[in-house]
Amino acid sequence: MKSAASRLLLTAAALALFPAAGGGLALAAAPPTASGPVTGPAADYPMVLGAPFAVDGVTYTPADTLNYDAVGYAVPDAEGGGGISGSHRTLPLPCYVEVTSLDSGRTILVRLERRGPIQGDGLVALSPGAVAQLGLSGAHAPVRVRRVNPPEGERALLRSGQQAPARMDTPPGLLTALKRKLGILPPADPRPETLAAALAGQAAPAAMPQAKPIAAAPAPSARPIVRNTTPMPAPRPSVPAPSAPVAKAPAAKPAPQPVAKPQPKLQPKPEPKPAPAASHGSYLVQVGAFSTRANAEKAAREVGGSVTPAGKFFRVRIAAGSQDDAKAALGKAKRAGYADARIQRAP
Repeated sequence: MKSAASRLLLTAAALALFPAAGGGLALAAAPPTASGPVTGPAADYPMVLGAPFAVDGVTYTPADTLNYDAVGYAVPDAEGGGGISGSHRTLPLPCYVEVTSLDSGRTILVRLERRGPIQGDGLVALSPGAVAQLGLSGAHAPVRVRRVNPPEGERALLRSGQQAPARMDTPPGLLTALKRKLGILPPADPRPETLAAALAGQAAPAAMPQAKPIAAAPAPSARPIVRNTTPMPAPRPSVPAPSAPVAKAPAAKPAPQPVAKPQPKLQPKPEPKPAPAASHGSYLVQVGAFSTRANAEKAAREVGGSVTPAGKFFRVRIAAGSQDDAKAALGKAKRAGYADARIQRAP
């Protein structure tokens, strides 16, 4: 009689992918053993990868990635009902991930049980119960998906269709970095195909306004020092007594006045020359777009760019006179943490 471990290995070899109703590809369930269906921790093993498959012309190859951490969009999955489960295209099944809403920062634990989404650009498809626990509103919400190894107590809750305790909310600073990594930009910013057309000369972005030079303040003129040249009056001689003549006191000499040293004239600072307007054939580096001017100005200071209002957003750009300058400015922006910076051709 074969052991339970041998039966699990045979089950893993016999698993295959097949289309499932709803949002993903389901894995064939393991057949019950002689003592009944597999439950408890054994229900998480063996983890199955499956063969490569294609979605919308893109081939996905499942892999056992232990440190998986990605940002993308969550879409609804009709499978799973009230359970906290989901579909993924490459991670092993089953496995466990933390899903974070980039809008609210809320994070929950999800058990991945199916292959999917089978269409669209979604990173993960969530069951109705997972969507409700995460508090998503809409069918295309930005999320972070990170593979984790939770304790058995939380695994058991998800296997039984219950919710695991929610994680600590993600702080706003990390949410901003994750959104920047995802490349969330306002509608006014060019899509990849629009950017390619602009680089080919088919479309030209608006020229960046040049900053007005600040006129240097006039140098204060040195105030001349006036010397007092009026001599002091001599004291009147006293009236001598009739008995003896009184000698006249010598007149007091005026006290010497200090001579003022000539003050050097302050030369006015040269006025800064205005930045030359971008000529035909020059480039612009689109660093990013921000919902507040304060964040945009901070980014501009970090990369040496300028802020341009665009509707309710503020774009940060760097002017470059040549393609080499544009590549150098692009590298500077990416080193500063703006991974979504792009090069555009100026008019």
